[in-house]
Amino acid sequence: MRIAVVGATGNIGRLAVAGLERDGHDVVRVSRSLGVDLQSGAGLDEALRDVEVVIDAMSAPVMSRDETVAYFGTATRNLLAAEERAGVRHHVLLSILGVDRVEGNAHYAGKREQERLVAEAPVPWSIVRAAQFHDFAEMVAGWGESDGVVSIAPLLVQPVAPADVAAVLDEVAVGAPIRGRLDLAGPEPQDLVDMARRSYAARGRSAKFVPTWSGLFGTDMAGDVMLPGDGARLAPTTFDEWLAEQRH
Repeated sequence: MRIAVVGATGNIGRLAVAGLERDGHDVVRVSRSLGVDLQSGAGLDEALRDVEVVIDAMSAPVMSRDETVAYFGTATRNLLAAEERAGVRHHVLLSILGVDRVEGNAHYAGKREQERLVAEAPVPWSIVRAAQFHDFAEMVAGWGESDGVVSIAPLLVQPVAPADVAAVLDEVAVGAPIRGRLDLAGPEPQDLVDMARRSYAARGRSAKFVPTWSGLFGTDMAGDVMLPGDGARLAPTTFDEWLAEQRH
């Protein structure tokens, strides 16, 4: 099967490409660094020639809410239009678990716009809403670190391994479009502050961790807002297992 992966050089895209190629699929890598500009549409028609399925794992830079919605909206419209011209028969979008329960976050607003456009387009679709990745805590801690002090929101999450996310995307891509949303999380809940502390320790780093809601994430993400509901698919890799691999 000829499958295009948008965001092929990113964290999840790279793993999705590797998995598909291991399974013998013909994979087309799509990213700006490889000559395809989703904002202008340049290179899309050529990239999607004879492609049957598209996995969209694109990311966006940090911007304001309006800019993020516009960025995702423009890219997704261009991508879906090119898919329709190419006769693509399945669009698989990577989104975020709980994206419809958090109003104040700019990135979540952009992902909701993506979901809306995908669900309204003529190309058959599937959406995989994944929980935060296992490396999310360390990344967020880095954003909030200053002079050895890390300010970080005490989010309750159920993190999932990037490799597990990529595997599910690949599985969904080669199947029939579900025309719906699949929630995906890891096997157990975790506290983001504790995850960050343990991630730092695994890399031999130390810092003082200060839980706070005054940063990037607000109280609209507190409690069980970020946790999967009934019917979610739970991936097998625990945070402890993933963290052990990072030490090697």
